[in-house]
Amino acid sequence: MSYLENIRTFVRVYELGSMSAAGRDLRISPAVTSARISQLEDHLSVRLFQRTTRSLRPTTQGTAFYGGACGILDAVSYAEGQVSDMTENPKGLLHVAAPLGVGRRLIAPLVPPFTEKYPMVDVRLRLTDRNVDLTAEGLDVAFFLGKPEDSNLRIRNIATCARVLVASPAYIAARGNPADGAALLAEGHECLNLRYPGAAEFQWRLVTPDGAQRYRVKGRLESDDGDVLTDWALGGHGVALKPIFEVADYLAAGTLEIVAKATPPEPVQMACLYTHRRHQDPKTRLFIDFMSPLIAQAVG
Repeated sequence: MSYLENIRTFVRVYELGSMSAAGRDLRISPAVTSARISQLEDHLSVRLFQRTTRSLRPTTQGTAFYGGACGILDAVSYAEGQVSDMTENPKGLLHVAAPLGVGRRLIAPLVPPFTEKYPMVDVRLRLTDRNVDLTAEGLDVAFFLGKPEDSNLRIRNIATCARVLVASPAYIAARGNPADGAALLAEGHECLNLRYPGAAEFQWRLVTPDGAQRYRVKGRLESDDGDVLTDWALGGHGVALKPIFEVADYLAAGTLEIVAKATPPEPVQMACLYTHRRHQDPKTRLFIDFMSPLIAQAVG
C-alpha cells in the first residue's frame, strides 16, 4: 500500500475521530482503514491511536505526527497543482460544502458543467445547513449565507441576496397578512424557524423606516433544514424567512405569497470560504472563479 495513502488515511481518521467515518469519507472499508493505520504505525514504530471497542483517540506521537502529515499532503497537492496549472489541465479531488437550499438550487446544477470543462477534477459536494469546519472536515470550499464565525479564513463575496417573508394563501386566509414586523409579533403569527447549533433564540432582522431592527420571533415549528421550512410554509403552517431564489418558483405559481411587505428582511451576503493554502491549488481557484459569476447571475 502506498505510504502516501496511509498518511492520507491517518489524517482523516485523526480529523474525524473514527475509523468508520474516515473509511466512508475515503470510500474504503473499515478493514482497509484499520490496515493502513497499522501499516503506518509499523513503519514509524509508534502507536498513533489508543483504540478501545468504544473510543479512539490520538496518542502524543499521533498528535505530533498529524501536523507533519498535513504538511506532506499540502505539499503534494500544491506540487500537483502547479504542474496541472502549467498544462491547463487541473486534476484531483475537491471537497465542497454548501447549505441545503443553496446547494440544491445553485451549486449542484453547476458542478457537472465544471467537471465537463475540467474532466480530471472530481467533486464531492456535501449539503448541510449546519456550520462546517473547513480544516477539521477536510473541505476545500464552503459556500454560505450570512456572516462566517471563523474570521481566519479567506472570503470571496459572490452576491447580495434579497430575502422575503412568505406564507401560503391558506395560511393568509386563516390568519391574515401582517403589515409589518410589529404586526407579525402582535398578532401572534406562527414563525417557522431555522435552527442553528447553539442558537438560544430566533431573531429576524427586518428593514424598517428607521433602519434594520431585530424581531424576536416565536413559533411551534423549527428545523435545521431550510427546505423543510419551505415545505411547512407551503402546507399553511406559518411564515418563513427565505432568500428569494429559493422560493421564486412558488411565488410565481402563487403557492406562496410575500407577507409583511412594509418591513422586508435585510438582504444577506452569499460568499464562499477557503483557506489560503487551499486557494494556492489551481483546481480550487478555478472552481471558485467558475462558480462565482454564474451564482451571482442566478440570484441577481
